[in-house]
Amino acid sequence: MRLSTRIALAVGVAVPILVLACGWLLLALVARDLHREEDGHLRTRATAIAHDARTLLRAAANDQATAEANRQRRLFNAALDVGVRLTGPDGTFSGGPQPDASVPLPHASKVPVTVRGAGRSWRAYALPVKGPQVSGTLWVFAPDTANRAQLGLVRRRTATTALLAAPLSALLAWAVASGATRPLRRLRRSAAGLDPRTSAVRLEHRPTRVTEVDDLAATLRTVLARYDEQAARTAQALDTARSFSAAASHELRNPLMSMGTNLDVLALPGLPEDERAAVVGELRAEHARLLGTLVALRELGRGDLVEPDAFRVRDVAETADAAVAEARRQAPDARITLVAEAAPVHCWEPGIRILLDNLIGNALAHGRDARGRAEVAVAVRRADGQMLITVDDRGPGIPPDAREEVFRRFHRGPGSTGSGLGLTLAAQQAALHGGTVELDEGPGGVGTRCTVRLPARAASRSSALPLQRDWLTLTAARSQSFHKEPS
Repeated sequence: MRLSTRIALAVGVAVPILVLACGWLLLALVARDLHREEDGHLRTRATAIAHDARTLLRAAANDQATAEANRQRRLFNAALDVGVRLTGPDGTFSGGPQPDASVPLPHASKVPVTVRGAGRSWRAYALPVKGPQVSGTLWVFAPDTANRAQLGLVRRRTATTALLAAPLSALLAWAVASGATRPLRRLRRSAAGLDPRTSAVRLEHRPTRVTEVDDLAATLRTVLARYDEQAARTAQALDTARSFSAAASHELRNPLMSMGTNLDVLALPGLPEDERAAVVGELRAEHARLLGTLVALRELGRGDLVEPDAFRVRDVAETADAAVAEARRQAPDARITLVAEAAPVHCWEPGIRILLDNLIGNALAHGRDARGRAEVAVAVRRADGQMLITVDDRGPGIPPDAREEVFRRFHRGPGSTGSGLGLTLAAQQAALHGGTVELDEGPGGVGTRCTVRLPARAASRSSALPLQRDWLTLTAARSQSFHKEPS
């Protein structure tokens, strides 16, 4: 049922009820005013003839027939337009318009009451009459004008008005509601032709100055925008899954084939122990490389799919302390130092840990000096509105023309046994946090310094993730700070 029809029906029912209620209230107020006027007149007449009623009772008590007749005539003449009934020990005297004697009267009260009989209503007022040697009750009566034909006519006209008001009010409400809901119908027609699955056209709405309609249009736009965002994230997740499969099959093929060959060699009978030990060592190295590659691919996929609500305010210094402690446990022969100050940042804490683990691990793997010693210095500090993370090593360093190349996926230096994704993961996490990562010479021109610059937003929750996160996706457009392996 249309909204305008619902409004018309509601008004068509409500208006007659309101007319009837108002008519009933009006009749009640008019009847009360008429009763008040009648009651005042009855009290006045009763007070005026009370003396004559008292003398009549006295004459009746003294058995004075002539005086009794004179007093009775005088009482009825003084009553004028009201009926009179005087009851006493010696009889009842009545005259004028009043209910039939068979109609029972209520007990005497201080206020006038309504008496009904023979199809008529009367207002009756009782006044006790007392004096020397006399006692009785004086009743005065007047027709109840509050129930006369005029009030009945008003009732009939009220009912007629209510009957006429029902269709007229419903028709008027339907016309007004149809005009009021016209902007809503236009919005429905505009929204009915939208199909996010087949078209990129979105809702176009001009303000109507109808708050509800404009709010509904804004809500529809928000819903469609969220649909687009989720559709894009779903497509990106599918691309990431496909890329993970492609990258894993490509990068793991050679290590698996090499491991298969080594296993065949181990199966040869009479293999010398020294050769067997060498083959087992190669198998361990290939296994570690496979495991490292899978873990790195998984972390790249996590970074591409992380949602904004995963970001919280965390102290990077605490994360750095945990990463250094783990690195010291993994490489007890290395000298790893940490200098950190409190650095609260709105970040994805697992991502910051991935960044630190890979930078420190890269320094341990490639930053050893000529004698094989590893010295790594990690620092976390704030400077110029940024949060800086530096990782220094004392290794051979990286030539300037190769410093960008090392961030490509699966880039490995000569003799490297790693996955080739460590620095790619670091660059991905820096980009996710709105920052950058760069390589330079170490302190004193020795070794390599890796510097990560992140915005120092300690309390912000509005930082936006990159629109295109394609560090794992082979077919995605290249939009990150560092180049990746071309498709």
